[in-house]
Amino acid sequence: MGELVAVVVLALVLLAAIRRPFGWSEAVVGVPAAALVVAVGLVPVDAALDTVRQLLPTVLFLAAILAFGHLCAGAGVFAHLATLAGRAAAGRPTRLLALTVALAAVVTAVLTLDATVVLLTPVVLCTARRVDVEARPDLYACLHLANAGSLLLPVSNLTNLLAFTASGLSFGRFAALMTLPWLLTCLLEWSALRAFFRRDLRGGGTEVDTHDPAPRYAMTVLGVTVVGLVVTSALGVTPALAAFGGVLLLGVPRLLRREVTPREIALQANPGFCVFVVALGVVVDAVTRHGLGSTLVGILPDGDQLLILLVLAFVAAGLANIVNNLPATLVLLPVVAGHPTAVLAVLLGVNIGPNLTYVGSLATLLWRRLLPAAHRPRSGQFHALGAVTVPPVLAAATVALWASSIVLGV
Repeated sequence: MGELVAVVVLALVLLAAIRRPFGWSEAVVGVPAAALVVAVGLVPVDAALDTVRQLLPTVLFLAAILAFGHLCAGAGVFAHLATLAGRAAAGRPTRLLALTVALAAVVTAVLTLDATVVLLTPVVLCTARRVDVEARPDLYACLHLANAGSLLLPVSNLTNLLAFTASGLSFGRFAALMTLPWLLTCLLEWSALRAFFRRDLRGGGTEVDTHDPAPRYAMTVLGVTVVGLVVTSALGVTPALAAFGGVLLLGVPRLLRREVTPREIALQANPGFCVFVVALGVVVDAVTRHGLGSTLVGILPDGDQLLILLVLAFVAAGLANIVNNLPATLVLLPVVAGHPTAVLAVLLGVNIGPNLTYVGSLATLLWRRLLPAAHRPRSGQFHALGAVTVPPVLAAATVALWASSIVLGV
């Protein structure tokens, strides 16, 4: 009975997060659900508090980096980068696609996939319109590189932050292990997009001849913040401090000029989603305690050999497309904890896998919801692209991870 109740509660929480009835925050359902599983004894109070304590540093960093990304957008960082890409494309759709892939990969790696989905995608759409080319390949590039391109740094994705904590690796070690998988994934995604949308990439467009001034202060702060993330992690200090420092450096001048209010900055941190992440962790703990955890321990292989890593990556991808990648991460990480390479194999699955279906990640659902009606993807096309990209990209990235672990002696 406990297992059934836990599964039903998790399903309702995920459905509410996906559908967001009446525009409600995910926390409106997530918090009562977490309170329910604690009240009926599915999760002991002490265990729930432990979950909150474990997730709190991750959630604080998430809030800070979301606010920082919005402040970067307000300062014109994304618009300037997109203008540079449009000018460099010289009216050629294939060149614009390559530049969009590179830009989305870098923005995702440094400022999380949410920045790519929420802040970069609209700018890319405007750029495609300005150069008069079909926007569809570039919009898909933003999504695919937001999910699959969020492999490089611990800060690139909420799933990365969770995996980083479970892996026991340093910031630099994590990045070193994921560099080859990330580069290979970006290259394969670009090749697949170019082949899949070859008809849309024919012909030419209009050259962009604008020369917008660079937001030098904001881009300098961005660079300093990225360095701060590496340094704080190397010193064993939470990277949230570096992210909050970036928020102060960009936010205080805008506050003094009255271009933004403290309330607006706080809302940009998406507090509702941050609270939802903690609540979801408690609900997933209930499911894990009542059957799923022991089942996974019994069926998943243990170790870090190549075949085992491939199994873990594909199981993680499959689970992500059934229950969403965030719950999948929370469920699988305790099972593979103690094996850093196995943890990262799971991460490959929950990051690359969501390109297969709409429900694979909240970022995918958000991307689809934010697009203008005329540019929303057709279901058949979306899933066809996912079917031809996810399996080979995931397999190649896993092999690259295995090779990197051997070279680096992990």
